[in-house]
Amino acid sequence: MRLREDELHDFYEDCYTPGVDGEKHRRWRELGAQGKADHVVDLLRRAGGAPERVAEVGCGDGAVLAELARRGVGTTHVGYEISASGVQLAARRPEIDEAHVFDGAHLPVADGAYDLAFATHVLEHVPDPEPLAAELLRVAGTVVIEVPLEANASARRPAARAASEGVGHLHRFDRRRMRAMVTAAGGRVVGELADPLPREVHVFGATTPAARAKGSAKWAVRAGLAAVPGLGERLFTLHYALIARR
Repeated sequence: MRLREDELHDFYEDCYTPGVDGEKHRRWRELGAQGKADHVVDLLRRAGGAPERVAEVGCGDGAVLAELARRGVGTTHVGYEISASGVQLAARRPEIDEAHVFDGAHLPVADGAYDLAFATHVLEHVPDPEPLAAELLRVAGTVVIEVPLEANASARRPAARAASEGVGHLHRFDRRRMRAMVTAAGGRVVGELADPLPREVHVFGATTPAARAKGSAKWAVRAGLAAVPGLGERLFTLHYALIARR
């Protein structure tokens, strides 16, 4: 069932509170952080530039921000998150200089406070994503945004829609909408990529040889279809990232 706006805060607070599957969720976030950091690094390489002041908006437990710090992206690393439980986890990471709770819409900093601001898998969770995209562009000269492209045939299946809504997705983006959103906010898209995700993601949680084989086959099919321009994202969900400048 789709989350109501008044349920969002408690939902994300619970996401970072230890529970029965806490260790599994932590490993999943760390695995995801590897791919998200790969995307940020790749886009920065394509667009050029070496940011020093780096902010992550919707940083969760800080896994992605810490991974980028370990890779030498930036010298100052600041995270913003709506859940206090997530901020507590992020603040414990030695790679992160500051972690702050924010209201999910407005960052309490001046225009151009950062060289790079990024949000990975955040905008699909936000009731009104356009103003947040504009806020990212207000506080940084370079912005990276990543979302799942869920405007596709597979994601329209009832089971897939239920799973998406169950993890808090409020929007089903396509590439055109993301580019238009950034342009309307005053940004200029200077690079983009789409990723069907590596094999490790598709076999995560598989506990039997049959399950691992199924995950590997899914990865192989998606990787092949994603190589055909435009085809993969019409059929199934890809992770899409763009880099923009003001």
